[in-house]
Amino acid sequence: MAIRSNLLAEGVEDIIRSVLDSTDEEVLVTNPTADVIEGLVDVATDFDGDLPTIRLVADEAVLKEVMDDFIIASNAADLVAEGTVSMRTAGEEVENTLFVTPNSVVALVGAGGKVAGLVTDDAGFVDTAFDAHRVRWDDAPEFKLRTPPLSRVRETLSEDIGDDTRADFDAVLSSLTSARGNGNGLDEVTISLLVAARNEVLLYDISKWGEDVGIASKATFSRTKTKLEDLGLIATEKVPIDVGRPRLRLKLGTDRLAEADRDDLADIAEELLNG
Repeated sequence: MAIRSNLLAEGVEDIIRSVLDSTDEEVLVTNPTADVIEGLVDVATDFDGDLPTIRLVADEAVLKEVMDDFIIASNAADLVAEGTVSMRTAGEEVENTLFVTPNSVVALVGAGGKVAGLVTDDAGFVDTAFDAHRVRWDDAPEFKLRTPPLSRVRETLSEDIGDDTRADFDAVLSSLTSARGNGNGLDEVTISLLVAARNEVLLYDISKWGEDVGIASKATFSRTKTKLEDLGLIATEKVPIDVGRPRLRLKLGTDRLAEADRDDLADIAEELLNG
């Protein structure tokens, strides 16, 4: 069904939800801002019902910035793996962010802390707009998302490392609004090492898992381990093996982290990282 009246909302998520509710076919999303891409991933991830096919064409720099957040990128990777969302890049700018369906066109306009979705369902205009933006989509290069799907990360973490480590990983992610790191915060590698240390997992095991699942290389895990060890967040002890050099068992480096509930682990770790 077409959206037949203009939309007004406090945030972009309500408008996105209305657009996705309006069709079970296809939605072309053109020139989305970072907030729109994040909102689209959030709404689509939690959407109750059958999602339409979502085809997104965005500025490559904007997509890279948004997908630097592991939480958003891993959820987006799940949507891509399911065939629900696909992303392409285009340098040619459109004046507004547009949602184009076979039945309506919605242009996003922000003002005064609110977001409006200006709607037309004029059949001739909608047909022309849909055809034009479908051609734009067809001509745009694919955006290569390097982050693994969150469902695969969680499944393999449980299988390869253990259910308790996965539960800690889930708790940390759910307590964060973003997982970018930016040199000081919690990114996916730091989170993985902290929950591994909480469960006294071998560095070899967690870094091999991380490399195999596509989170980061073993070298990145090793460098991050050294940084966290220097800051006192984690510690290591040598574990002898039959052949070769001893391996390192990870442990939490402070009583504050060791005694923390899993739901508080992220807050305490960020405080220590930025202290």
